[in-house]
Amino acid sequence: MNQFLSPTTSAGGALRKEHATKLWKNRLPAISCGLTLLLYAGVGGAEDNIDAKSFHCITEMTQVRQFYVDNVLGNLDATLAVANSATGGTYPAGSVIQLIPGEAMVKRDRGSNSATHDWEFFQLDVSKDGTQIQKRGFGEVANRSGSCLGCHVQARPQWDLVCEMDHGCAPIPVTRAMIGALQRTDPRCKTQTISPEDADALKQLNELMKP
Repeated sequence: MNQFLSPTTSAGGALRKEHATKLWKNRLPAISCGLTLLLYAGVGGAEDNIDAKSFHCITEMTQVRQFYVDNVLGNLDATLAVANSATGGTYPAGSVIQLIPGEAMVKRDRGSNSATHDWEFFQLDVSKDGTQIQKRGFGEVANRSGSCLGCHVQARPQWDLVCEMDHGCAPIPVTRAMIGALQRTDPRCKTQTISPEDADALKQLNELMKP
């Protein structure tokens, strides 16, 4: 997934890059809280342990199917064991999950919030200059699609509120191609080429997100 090349200097490449940059500058709205997920931070202590500097290029995380995971407490193996399990499980504290650059969820200490199974939700504004946290919290965080918890609570119990296509969550009108394009064009990542396929997927997504 992290197959980035030098930026193209062709006219077509410049236009593709300009389109992707414009999409991110317009702060592509959160597509669905079912798309959540990233982060590098000290989970398990005060909220001050997580700030804008905790978030970075999504493709620097560990890929599991089409999303990315990490564990900020160093227990990545335990996080991966649950993420790769065919029967589900409860994610350990410190687990982080991200599907698109603009949304994230982090597993906090046990007992942090029973309603969200201790997941904290984040909405992020990302650019080549870094990350800004737009919203964060538990059951109160919402985007244009509604409550993040309202989406994730639909997941069957064994999936620990993590949504995938077969976990019971409501479907979203976003294709795998669109999701992959968002991941590969995360503006915080190192120099990259925007392929014609990704440019087309981003164009379709931009049309989909218009009011």
